[in-house]
Amino acid sequence: MSEHDFEPIRGLPGNLPEGESIVWQGAPNWWMLAKQAYHVRAVALYFAAMLTWRTINAISGGQPAVSAVETALGVAPLALAAVGILTLFAWMNSRTTVYTITTKRVVLRFGIAIPKAINIPFGIIEGAAIKSLPQGAGDIAMTLKAPNKIALLQLWPHVRPWNLAQPQPTFRAISSAQSVAEALSTAMRAEVQIELTRASTPVRGATLPLGRPNAAAA
Repeated sequence: MSEHDFEPIRGLPGNLPEGESIVWQGAPNWWMLAKQAYHVRAVALYFAAMLTWRTINAISGGQPAVSAVETALGVAPLALAAVGILTLFAWMNSRTTVYTITTKRVVLRFGIAIPKAINIPFGIIEGAAIKSLPQGAGDIAMTLKAPNKIALLQLWPHVRPWNLAQPQPTFRAISSAQSVAEALSTAMRAEVQIELTRASTPVRGATLPLGRPNAAAA
């Protein structure tokens, strides 16, 4: 039994009001999250470069090759521990996260040690963008209308990277991101008359507009 077993509806802090229904639910792909949010590949490459440099430096100093490699491998346990911990955090984060789109709002439920649920009504979402990742995965970031703002530390890692001034709540590393984006834009248009801005075939890694407020709804 976990703390989430007491949720009236999986991923939601309470029962849905009458007239509201769930459109989609999902969670991050843990390995994609490990690479995108926890940067396990970058950390692994850093330690690989360190091991290589230590080996070359030792050989240049006159140390035998075998001995130089053995000396360099002294940091290997630290490297394995760092990559392992980051990967474990990504897996745990994925296991405890549920993203929900209803007919009226977006809900992010997450938290390993301290579970939290953040409700974002469609009415305060100014627009959204999708960043495509390999294998059809992607991030969907939502821009909030001013003066609405959610602290970056309260959202992390479910936030668009490098947007410090105006943090954007984000569905991170979700599978079938394009279909989820379409479900979100359709639900928003039905509720707050968001007009979908269609784009050409997504370029890998590009950020594409999903929608903008319809002038008639302003």
